Amino acid sequence: MQQSLICFPEKERAEFRTQELDSTLSPKEVLVKIDYDLISAGTELANYHDLPNTEVSILRFPHYPGYTTSGHVVKIGSEVTRFKPGDKVVCAWSGHRSWVKLQEDVRLYPVPDGIDLRLAAVAHLCSFPMLAIRKLQIQLGEACLIAGQGLLGLLAGQLARIAGAYPVIVSDCSPERRALALKLGADYALDPMAPDYIEKIMELTNGGPETAVEVTGNINALQQVLECVAKNGRVSLLGCTRISDQPINVYKYIHCKGVYLIGTHTSNRPKQDPAHWGHSEFDDYKTFFKYIKAGRLQVEPIISETVSPKDAEAIYQKIGMQSNPPLGILLDWRDIDSNIGE
Repeated sequence: MQQSLICFPEKERAEFRTQELDSTLSPKEVLVKIDYDLISAGTELANYHDLPNTEVSILRFPHYPGYTTSGHVVKIGSEVTRFKPGDKVVCAWSGHRSWVKLQEDVRLYPVPDGIDLRLAAVAHLCSFPMLAIRKLQIQLGEACLIAGQGLLGLLAGQLARIAGAYPVIVSDCSPERRALALKLGADYALDPMAPDYIEKIMELTNGGPETAVEVTGNINALQQVLECVAKNGRVSLLGCTRISDQPINVYKYIHCKGVYLIGTHTSNRPKQDPAHWGHSEFDDYKTFFKYIKAGRLQVEPIISETVSPKDAEAIYQKIGMQSNPPLGILLDWRDIDSNIGE
C-alpha cells in the first residue's frame, strides 16, 4: 500500500514523498489512517534550520518531523484487544504521514466519543505544558508568568489558570498573540521588549511571581524570567534552549534568590504508567480530553490554518522564513492515500 509523508531532505528544505508500506500486521499491531496532524513549530523548525541540540544535529538528514496526530483504526492484528476498526485514536511520535502501524499499547490512545479529531490532534502537544504546570505545583493564588505565547505558551497559560494561579501574566513580542492570550483567560499580557517590562511584572505581582514557565527557548527570555521571579520561586523550563551562548549570573539570579529551575522535557517521564514522581503521557491525554469536553480548555483558537501536506515546501517556508508566521497549522491527511489498497 502507498504511504505519503513529509521529509526534511536537507537544511531548510521540506518534501512531500510517497513510499510503499507493508500493511501486514503482527499480532499486537494496529494500522491507523491519519486524519489530522499538528505542526509543532518550535521543535520542527529547530530541526528544519539545523540548530544545535536537535535530533538533526546528531542524526543528520534526512529528518522526518511530526509527533502529535489523530486518526482512526482501519485494521488490527489477531491479538489486539484494546481497539477495533473505526475507533478514533491519538498517535504520538508517529511523524507527518498518511498511515502508521503501532503496537496497541504503545503511543496509541483512544479518543472519547464526541471529540473532534481536529482537536484530538493537539492532545500529545498539550501534554508538554501539562507536565510543566504539574511540576510547578502551583498553589492557589500564586502568580504565574508564562514567557512566550506560541502553541505551548497559549496552552500553558490556560492550564496555569486552571491550576489556581492568579494573576496569570503572559509575555510575547506579537500583539496578536498577546490579544489571543487575553481572550483565552490570561489576566495580563505584556511585551518583553518594553523598557519597563520587568518593573511592570514586579508591580503586578507585588515583588515577583512565585512561579514561571519559560516557553520561548531563548536565553534572553530566561534571563528576564530569572530577574523578575520571586525569591524561592519556581521556574519550569518548557522551551528547548537550543542555543545557550549567553552567560547567566547563576550566583545572583539563582543561588542568592533560592530559585528552583525545573527541567520538564517529556523524555524524562513514564510514557504510559505513572511513576511515584510523575504522570504519564496517557494520564495527560485523559486530562486533556476531560478539559476539552468540559469547555475549560480552548484549543480551536490556536489553530490558524488547515492545509494539505502536499504543500509541505510552501508551508515550511512560510513558518520558517517569515517574521510573523501563522500560529497553529493543522495538516489534513483525510483524502491522501485514503484507500488501504492504494
